[in-house]
Amino acid sequence: MPKMKTNKSAKKRFKKTASGAYKHRSSFRNHILTKKKSKRKARLASGGVVSKRDHKAVKRMLKD
Repeated sequence: MPKMKTNKSAKKRFKKTASGAYKHRSSFRNHILTKKKSKRKARLASGGVVSKRDHKAVKRMLKD
């Protein structure tokens, strides 16, 4: 039986917190920033937490 491999793209995008939740970075913050308002960019700068509904899928991808 082959080894269980971690999904490398998920490994780069999610990080587990001490409480067991998963953090993620906001999307739409990479390029074409000139047309976006400062308020919007500031809000996008902070990441977020993965919802409980998606928690199981992220955990499976990271093999935690």
